[in-house]
Amino acid sequence: MHGDPEMRGDLEWGTVPELVRAAARRYGEREAVVEGRTRISYAELGERVEHAAAACMANGVQPGDRVAVWAPNTLDWIVSALGAVTAGAVLVPLNTRFKGTEAAYVLARSRAKLLFVTGTFLGTSYVASLRRATAEGTGAGPLPGLPHLEQVVVLADDAPQNFRTWKDFLASGAEVSAAEVAERAGAVDASSPSDIIFTSGTTGRPKGAVITHAQTLRCYDVWSELAGLREGDRYLIVNPFFHTFGYKAGIIACLMRGATMVPQPVFNVDTVLANIAAERISVLPGPPTLHQSLLDHPARAQHDLSALRLVVTGAAVVPLQLVERLRQELHIGTVLTAYGLSEASGIVTMCRRGDTAEVIAETSGRAIPDTEVRVVSPAGDPLPAGRPGEVLVRGHNVMSGYFEDPQETKKSITPDGWLRTGDVGVLDAAGNLRITDRIKDMFIVGGFNAYPAEIEQLLGLHPDVADVAVVGVPDSRLGEVGKAYVVRRPGAVATADDLIAWSRREMANYKVPRAVEFVSALPRNASGKVVKRELRGR
Repeated sequence: MHGDPEMRGDLEWGTVPELVRAAARRYGEREAVVEGRTRISYAELGERVEHAAAACMANGVQPGDRVAVWAPNTLDWIVSALGAVTAGAVLVPLNTRFKGTEAAYVLARSRAKLLFVTGTFLGTSYVASLRRATAEGTGAGPLPGLPHLEQVVVLADDAPQNFRTWKDFLASGAEVSAAEVAERAGAVDASSPSDIIFTSGTTGRPKGAVITHAQTLRCYDVWSELAGLREGDRYLIVNPFFHTFGYKAGIIACLMRGATMVPQPVFNVDTVLANIAAERISVLPGPPTLHQSLLDHPARAQHDLSALRLVVTGAAVVPLQLVERLRQELHIGTVLTAYGLSEASGIVTMCRRGDTAEVIAETSGRAIPDTEVRVVSPAGDPLPAGRPGEVLVRGHNVMSGYFEDPQETKKSITPDGWLRTGDVGVLDAAGNLRITDRIKDMFIVGGFNAYPAEIEQLLGLHPDVADVAVVGVPDSRLGEVGKAYVVRRPGAVATADDLIAWSRREMANYKVPRAVEFVSALPRNASGKVVKRELRGR
């Protein structure tokens, strides 16, 4: 990529529409997307995106309008999203786990003009749930409660009254010429917003992080470079497209490098194994749980996983054993960890190829090139290596702000450009960052700072513990103490007293939970994060 001036130009001052066109020219006949029996080349993907852009234009989408996509990982998601962005729109991806009211909130908040929505997915009709959530209202469009939403296109062969099918929508663009699409795409400015990623809202209402075309391309060129993604790679995209990890480290990175995308709509380890073997998958990013379940699958040996060469994962907790097993048992050449958040284009730090297993497991790597990371005290003073504090980020990856929310933007970005992440972390002498917790989740036991993520990591080592969340609860003597909510492994019989006694042997006294409650499952939000305020509310 570095040797191709056209692609470098794309990066330094280019846009997502330019990237799509350059990829179609450069990788023409190479396979772009595989979905079941459908296989399309980069040239064909380019054509499909142009048709979708023409249809958006024919239906009144203007530069800067917001267009939402609420659908699982499919070829239609890729085409509809890139088509909208090619027409100059700002993409608003919606979380597929949202309920109707949550989706309606983001559609209203962003004043989306057009929505692409899946047909029935996992037994749920998204259209029906939206209709229920938006029945009250006076809007003239398909959903009375969303007056700005002019059209809803169902990515299926049939659609209810007042809604359009994908086929009918695409056909409506026939009057718009290729030259008009090219002119519209060419007028998109690199400094304009390319997307608004709404945060998962563990602290309250979701907020929309605004990211530009130039930021998107620069950050995911860096990601592709550090990961070593290359032309001809076959990439199983299990990470949801509504998330930066799926859309940008997935679709955008593949477009940059000429890798083949194999979208997987539902996370199911049997399907992952079958896909890796059948499609000779070489790249498999995802959360640690994905890789753990792959390694532990009873039928693993019956699948040929030999093409796998690159794994990128990330979480507050990545077990060292996981990194070592991926390298030793699956012979994966590159295993990397990374840390990011929507407000920083999804990427803040990343390990480098050649880092030791300890660095990869115990840290999230170092700041990506041309950005800065620091850890500060509550007063805002930089802290030395080894001292935990709030993680701050500054550089080309930081959002321009929250969509139409100057007050929240001012709270999050300091006057000199540092983004306050709300995460607690520690830097080592080499600049590697270890995330220990969210600031708001920390509690103080008799003067000692207790970090739930750290206690959860330790408790997770107990053989009877399948899942665990720790919160601080009031205590008359110590101020606060830890309480653990534990999901037992099947067949496990550990009692609360057993776990507390075990904890006393394994961790400092102030970290030991004073109470343990067994639950069948932990409450999680649409992004899969544990909703701690619900646990505290109990």
